Amino acid sequence: MTELHTLQGRILTPAGWRRGRIGFDSQVRSIEDGDGSDERIVLPGFIDLHVHGAAGVDLMQGFDVARTIARAHVRYGTTALLGTTMTAAEDDIVHALQGLATAMAAPDPDAAQILGVHLEGPFISPHRLGAQPPLTVEATLDSVRRLHALAPIRVLTLAPEIGRHTELIPALCTLGIRVQIGHSAGTYEEGLAALRAGASGFTHLFNGMTGVDHYTPGIAAAALAHAEYAELIPDLQHVHPGAIRLALRAIPRLYAVTDATAATGMPDGEYALGSQRVHKCLGCVRLASGSLAGSALTMDQALRNLVEVGLDLADASHRVSAFPAQYLGLSDRGRLEPGARADLVVLDAQLRVVEVHVAGRAIALS
Repeated sequence: MTELHTLQGRILTPAGWRRGRIGFDSQVRSIEDGDGSDERIVLPGFIDLHVHGAAGVDLMQGFDVARTIARAHVRYGTTALLGTTMTAAEDDIVHALQGLATAMAAPDPDAAQILGVHLEGPFISPHRLGAQPPLTVEATLDSVRRLHALAPIRVLTLAPEIGRHTELIPALCTLGIRVQIGHSAGTYEEGLAALRAGASGFTHLFNGMTGVDHYTPGIAAAALAHAEYAELIPDLQHVHPGAIRLALRAIPRLYAVTDATAATGMPDGEYALGSQRVHKCLGCVRLASGSLAGSALTMDQALRNLVEVGLDLADASHRVSAFPAQYLGLSDRGRLEPGARADLVVLDAQLRVVEVHVAGRAIALS
């Protein structure tokens, strides 16, 4: 029989905060009122839908690096994630997805659960590469199906203005893929057409896309005007706090991602990002040109940064757990209530992670 565990503290439930006790094994079994003397905070586990690497390794290296990445991120409260590709030759993407599939087939109980793939490249604009290498190609349904057969693509980024991409969106949705608009030089109208075709999100809002000029609005403007969901990197480097607040007012279920690289959890130095070299210095990750190249952000810091820009803790929690779960259609996590998967994060009064539980299993943080 599975052992029942309990935690006490301020527990965030779908109905709001409760001071008391949560009982769980692999699932949440009960939430009961208590004396409220424990000031620890119990939140749903964080869900990161945009992760390239951590602990000195990059997903594109393939083999068993996905396991290393998932073990690194769980220490910061991430209980589920999507492994995210870079733009590369198809053989290199195949290699990365084969490694990811191997990790998914034998889940590591001491790691964040790998939910599948965010295919960020190669179906993007050569004019909005960001830190991606210039190896873009136009998507075809056959090429996506080949990759999807290797490891489940849960999210796919594309530039809607390229070739027949917008026409392809309904077929991609039929495969169960969430299509996101990103790394795009498209116009507002092209962004809106992609949404009407079935695209459902935006990749790292504001970064790698046309903006909000009031005469010639671009993809970011389409997101602010029409999106229900979009991802944003709240490291306070990729997006100014004022622009974060603008997006929070405009997009109901804006959610945080890290865009974490191999430099995450590592000292300053040089690291891989796909086929490129990036440099971590003073918390930033950049190409040799000085351009931002992913981040060293962790989800617990993302939560704290959202609180710093003015969100209350419950709202910030939704944006690192509930909303990404809803976006992927995951009904078993992102909330604490009986029957939900027991992915939990316990924070102290300074919002620092003190405990993590994945499907009820306590994770060693040191």
